[in-house]
Amino acid sequence: MGKRRSSRELALKFLYQSELNEGNVDEQMGSFMERNSSKDEIDVFMKELVEAVIKHKKEIDEIVQKFSDNWVLDRMTVIDRNILRIGTCELLFNFSTPPKVAINEAVDIAKKYGNEDSPEFINGILDKIYKEIGQKKGPLPFTG
Repeated sequence: MGKRRSSRELALKFLYQSELNEGNVDEQMGSFMERNSSKDEIDVFMKELVEAVIKHKKEIDEIVQKFSDNWVLDRMTVIDRNILRIGTCELLFNFSTPPKVAINEAVDIAKKYGNEDSPEFINGILDKIYKEIGQKKGPLPFTG
């Protein structure tokens, strides 16, 4: 498994954990990294993703909701919702990840962690987001 894939999976695990547990995000991150720390470059990219998702969560959630036909964000599984947040973040903020790679990574992670419908669901939403926003605007500046 590639380093960036490992980072994305760690980011998913952290976002899942933090969504289910109240508390200070920095403290949660410290505890999480003690239990899950790996190579420096994996940890660095994971933290960048998590920080960007948290910083832009309101905007990301509004975008995901807009493109989630007949779905309410709160009714999605926690896994799908956070995979979509990570994928949308990589598509719309300057992460230097090619759009097709960001979408394919999200789909592959959905195959591993989601349910049987997750990959198609994730692909459909991220593809719409990219075609409607990402392709037209280009990456938005990321100020982590």
